[in-house]
Amino acid sequence: MRIRKNVHFHIYISYFFTGLILIFAIAMGTVQFSRMSQIILAQANSSYALIGNEVASNVKDIYEPVKNQTEILAQSHPITGKDLNERLTHVNYLAKAIISVKSATSAYVGFASGEFFLLRQYAKSNGGQDVFKAPTKTTWIVQSTSTDAGKMVEHQVYLDERLNEISRQQIPLRNYDPRQRGWYETAMKNASQANVSEPYYFFTTGQIGVTYAQKIVDADAVVGIDIEMPTIHETIRNSNVTPSTRIALIDSKGQLLAWQNGKQPAYKPQIVTKLDGTQGMPTLAEQNAPVLNKIRELDSSAGNGSQTLDAIDKTWATYQGKIQIPGGHDLRILIASPHEELLADVIRMREQTSLLFLVMLIIGIAVTIYFSRLASKPLKQLNDEASKIARFDFKSPINIQSRIKEIADLSNSMRGMKATIRSFLDIASSLASETNYDKLLARVLKEMSEITEAKSGILYLYQPQDKAMQVVQAYADHQVLETNAHSISMADETHPVILACKSRSSICQLQAADLTRYFSALPATDHTTTLIAIPLKDRSGTLVGAIALVIDDANIDPGRQAMAEAVSGAAAVAIENQRLIQEQKSLLEAFIQLIASAIDAKSPYTGGHCQRVPVLTKLLAQAACKETEGPFAGFQLTETEWEELHIAAWLHDCGKVTTPEYIVDKATKLETLYDRIHEIRMRFEVLKRDAQIDYWQAVAKDDTGNDAAELKKKLDDTITQLDSDFAFIAECNEGGEFMAPDKIARIQDIAGRHWLRTLSDRIGISHEEKERKNRTTEPNLPVQEQLLSDKPEHIFARSPRETIPPDNSWGFKVKVPEHLYNRGEVYNLSVARGTLSEEERYKINEHMIQTIMMLEKLPFPRHLAKVPEIAGGHHEKLDGTGYPKRLNAEEMSIPARMMAIADIFEALTAADRPYKKGKTLSEAIKIMSFMKRDQHIDGELFALFLKSGAYLEYGKKFMNPEQIDEFDIHAYV
Repeated sequence: MRIRKNVHFHIYISYFFTGLILIFAIAMGTVQFSRMSQIILAQANSSYALIGNEVASNVKDIYEPVKNQTEILAQSHPITGKDLNERLTHVNYLAKAIISVKSATSAYVGFASGEFFLLRQYAKSNGGQDVFKAPTKTTWIVQSTSTDAGKMVEHQVYLDERLNEISRQQIPLRNYDPRQRGWYETAMKNASQANVSEPYYFFTTGQIGVTYAQKIVDADAVVGIDIEMPTIHETIRNSNVTPSTRIALIDSKGQLLAWQNGKQPAYKPQIVTKLDGTQGMPTLAEQNAPVLNKIRELDSSAGNGSQTLDAIDKTWATYQGKIQIPGGHDLRILIASPHEELLADVIRMREQTSLLFLVMLIIGIAVTIYFSRLASKPLKQLNDEASKIARFDFKSPINIQSRIKEIADLSNSMRGMKATIRSFLDIASSLASETNYDKLLARVLKEMSEITEAKSGILYLYQPQDKAMQVVQAYADHQVLETNAHSISMADETHPVILACKSRSSICQLQAADLTRYFSALPATDHTTTLIAIPLKDRSGTLVGAIALVIDDANIDPGRQAMAEAVSGAAAVAIENQRLIQEQKSLLEAFIQLIASAIDAKSPYTGGHCQRVPVLTKLLAQAACKETEGPFAGFQLTETEWEELHIAAWLHDCGKVTTPEYIVDKATKLETLYDRIHEIRMRFEVLKRDAQIDYWQAVAKDDTGNDAAELKKKLDDTITQLDSDFAFIAECNEGGEFMAPDKIARIQDIAGRHWLRTLSDRIGISHEEKERKNRTTEPNLPVQEQLLSDKPEHIFARSPRETIPPDNSWGFKVKVPEHLYNRGEVYNLSVARGTLSEEERYKINEHMIQTIMMLEKLPFPRHLAKVPEIAGGHHEKLDGTGYPKRLNAEEMSIPARMMAIADIFEALTAADRPYKKGKTLSEAIKIMSFMKRDQHIDGELFALFLKSGAYLEYGKKFMNPEQIDEFDIHAYV
């Protein structure tokens, strides 16, 4: 088969890529893009001066022709004649002047006699349509004031476009005297040139404008031409550079002659009366024109010019210039346009150029792609494979062929890389997913052996306390073996594993004798082998253990060795993590059992309760998990749920650490830290001594001896009664199932007896007891006291900290007694059942409240989050009458119900309680059947408890043989 020679990749695509991309990049990018920005910036500053000059020129073009035409008329004597008719023959001179000057609206002559002749172009006059009621076809209007028969008369003559008279009418004299007008007076004073007036209201039309006027040569008359301000403003408005351009024409006083404020409505010129009484045009400073006012405030002495400034959050190109008005004062033109509008065309051109470059670049790339497609296809496939690797997709191997040598080599490298990564991740995932410590050790050794193709190997774990490497697993013939091989001391520097632990992984040759000497746990061989010793170190570099791998082949693949070293890091971390978890679990387990044992050891009355309840709970849970039919057919516990149940069972009574021992151990009604029956006995002894003293005193007083027998009988009766009363009190003190009302009445009757106390009971006592006694005033001694009493100092007040409000966050629903303790003697002796008072009974039950509060404060991990609920529910009842939350059946989990049954059964059958005898199986089951009937425990779990034999298995382990009797479980199932 012919072997095709691979061609280098760069030969395929270098011409197209280099030629096309570089040509476009250098030609278009360098020439266009680098220069375009400079052009735009230069255009913004330089071209705007031309725009400003153009606008100024347009304004000047309004004034200059009017001035020139005024001077021409002044030299040519345009209107001659003594009356209206003669003057109408010369009207064509004025008409030609108005037509030749676009900005002129009317031309006129004022005579020294007060006569006046004016020709107005009807179409140009802004106010003419409203003032004149001109007939149709009117083009020109003549306004004349002349002398007729020695009187001044005023006419209006309407002419057509050829200056032919259409109609004429005489109008009332309006007393218009041109000699009193400013333009006339200025012209007569300065007769050598045409003069322009200040803006003023035109007499006839009411429009604001200016007048150019000059004295007619060799005549006592003045010729004038009017320019209306709207004409000037129209010129300004037509000079708008952009839609938002601001333009203002102001005079030397800052008066606003024309103003275009962007897109806002046109400015209407008007004359206003100022504060000083003078009249004039409004000033620019008085207008809302921040940009133009900012230009106005700049120094204008340098003459015309443009510059850039920032105002109202925009960058503006501005221009200010002086306009020399012939025959008048200079005007200032102010222009401002936003850059974004002024340079819109240039920016658009740049965008079009950029688009053109982009199109050309795309075409070039498309051509390159077209010619390099065959060459780049394998690269695309390799890229897809790289993406799969990035997504951890290792389902299919890489099989890409290419004639390009570099691509072919890359394909082979990626194929090996993918296989290596997949193998590494599989191993790392396998190690990380293993939660059983022993299985993890076996898997580490097996995976490492298979990676290096070793025929055998040994896994060591470092024991810091012994400073030695302990053999934990051995591998041979594809199987992990248990071994009892000796550990290796870290001081043995001849051992190859110890040498590797003190450096990095090592490879050495092992003779047959060396294999037997150093690795006795491995099968012997008769030939030389290769040893790879790899230390296992965690993230911090701490030594965890080591692996010794024995390989038959003398040549070891470096890739497999590197793979083994990489996996060793993951293996070390996995081992260390599991070891830490195992040690933490062991510590937690020991701590839990320590607490439970301490509770059990605290009082003989609880015995081994905390240790036995977990056993019975697990027996019942195991029975439920084995069920394949019935209500528990689907019940199963995961490994973490078993752990949760285990911890909850061991800590179910942890709140008892807060319960005083004397309450837990209280065997009699008067017992506290000691049994107070001894105090009462002593009082009876005192009464007996008092009776004897009274007897002997009476005998001593009986001189005759006649009453001796009666006194003796009275003494004997008193002693007998006292003995009987004390015996009754002592019997009541022992407690019982029920305290009848007549017994309570007798206790109260006995309490009515008195004895004499001669010593203070407020000395030699604790501060707390003294505080309680000081609630009442100390009586004077000696004092008669009741034989049995309920004194104020017997009451122990409950602090706010020990109360539980109804809206508590734990959901407790308990009745909290008013007092913390009541040690009243009559009160305690009158307890109806047992030996505990209401306060002490609550204190006993409070251990469940404390259990829940303590457990909920512990930061249990998520998989143990239900520990407080399971541990805190074993005193709840299905009918909602339990404590401390009064949960009903739906609110109790199955593990909590199981623990309730276990807690009750253990308490009934416990044989190590000093205050009672343990119940037999039949007795305990009968009592619990009543509890099932009353909905105190789960009936289905109770049936499972009996059918599975869990009760019997527990009984054989923890109950006395005499307690295990036979009974018919079918009577209770």
